[in-house]
Amino acid sequence: MLTMEEAMKHSDMRFAAGEIVKGTVIEVRPKEVMVDIGYKSEGVIPANEFDDIKVVKLGDEIDVLIEKLEDKDGMVVLSKEKAEFKQNWDKILTICNEGGTIMGKVKAVVKGGLLVNIGVEAFLPASQIDITTTKNLASYVGNSYEFKVVKINQERQNIVLSRRELIEQERNDRRSKLLGEMTPGDIRKGTVKNIPDFVAFIELNGIDGLLHITDMSWGRINHPSDILKVGQDIDVVVLDINKEKERVSLGLKQKLTNPWDNIEAKFPIGAKVKGKVVNLVPYGAFVELEPGVEGLVHVTELSWTKRIAKPADVLKVDQEVEAVVLGINREEQKISLGVRQLETNPWDKAMDKYPTGTKVKGKIRNLTSYGAFIELEEGLDGMIHVSDISWTRKINHPSEVLKKGDEVEAVVLEIDKGNQRIAVGIKQLAIDPWSNIDQFYKVGDLVTGNVTKLASFGAFVGLQHEIDGLVHISQVSEERVDKIKNVLKVGQEVTARVIKIDKSDRRIGLSIKAASYSNEQLKAEQAILDSLKPGEDLVALQHAFDAADEAKD
Repeated sequence: MLTMEEAMKHSDMRFAAGEIVKGTVIEVRPKEVMVDIGYKSEGVIPANEFDDIKVVKLGDEIDVLIEKLEDKDGMVVLSKEKAEFKQNWDKILTICNEGGTIMGKVKAVVKGGLLVNIGVEAFLPASQIDITTTKNLASYVGNSYEFKVVKINQERQNIVLSRRELIEQERNDRRSKLLGEMTPGDIRKGTVKNIPDFVAFIELNGIDGLLHITDMSWGRINHPSDILKVGQDIDVVVLDINKEKERVSLGLKQKLTNPWDNIEAKFPIGAKVKGKVVNLVPYGAFVELEPGVEGLVHVTELSWTKRIAKPADVLKVDQEVEAVVLGINREEQKISLGVRQLETNPWDKAMDKYPTGTKVKGKIRNLTSYGAFIELEEGLDGMIHVSDISWTRKINHPSEVLKKGDEVEAVVLEIDKGNQRIAVGIKQLAIDPWSNIDQFYKVGDLVTGNVTKLASFGAFVGLQHEIDGLVHISQVSEERVDKIKNVLKVGQEVTARVIKIDKSDRRIGLSIKAASYSNEQLKAEQAILDSLKPGEDLVALQHAFDAADEAKD
């Protein structure tokens, strides 16, 4: 017969580390649960191994795994989770071959992902949680999901899961089904997913459709966000389907009647219309006549007379304007409008009001490199070309004789109604002195005048009748002159002799050094000058006088 000590020793033989045994809850503490497994001492299980410590009651019977028969305090160390893991592992291996699916509950956030309880602990990488990047992993803790088993390591007894693959598969199935059912012209419900520039992506129950900005509205839209918001539910029209690339083009405006279908009847050519300026560009202004219908007022159609550099100088966005329909192109959805057509064209009366030869008065409004503009009346200018300012003076820029604001008289020379130009001249008020030049000057005449301009090749001298004569640098002095400014100054009075008259080029050649020549010397000089061809530039006089000097030597 066994002694008490032998009986106790014999009963203890059925308890060993690693074994799974039945236990009864005998005490529930805040951080641990005391369990009696029929051993000589009670066991302890951490509270976090229970799903909800609040529902654990005294007398509950549970399976536990013996980790240690005795710790430093003489207590049995037990684990409920490890018992479940050991019990479930073989079951998991049978059910969850790699590629199988299983339900599980997210237990905690760990480095790189989530810890999931599927009967045993399994790892869910962060990249496999969802099809989009997950920032708040803690939001998944406590939730149950279906997972796909992607990897099992029996030696290490760990399992890797994926929820993303199941979501992607589900989306692919829905996408394939949707693409098979969908046809152009269908109206589908969708949700605005994303709004970059010029497009919007619409979620259509598993497939993203592309809604281009040009298909959102018949009217002008600067950005898709003008009429759409992320998360908004909308009905869209299927425009095109590419099953190979799984692309769907969508439309929103196609649900409404195209306002351009009956455009000629609504806005006939010549009709007066009202609208609102919706956009200003360098070449014109876009005017909304009705939602989805805009017309363009070209910058040249804003005024008959004013030279408008850009529409923004006279118009503002949202301004209400009147205009006249000039043309319609329904295929290209374009309407040409004009504002100036609301008024009488002053150029229609210009031919009668300013016939050629009419004397006019006005203020100089503007100066350019090629002439001056004189205001004949409000909005109507005449242009004085630089060549029509003086019969005699060589004028390089009108500012030499005219300035802005000057009141001047002129003669109308020509009217070009097509190009809206009136040419006027100042010199035409007087007789051209060159027509009677022989009556004023002859070769050999001694003249007096003031230096008006210096050039590298000589000096211009102002004579009577507003005629300039040229003293070539070689004709200033008997001695060689390197720089004209060293011997002559603007405004200086000089006496010179006329040595050349060129009617074709309207030029008079003068010589200061010849002012004291004798008749014999003048004849010698004249013989050389006469050899020059008519119209030859007076700069060539230098060569003539050089030749004369050589002959004298």
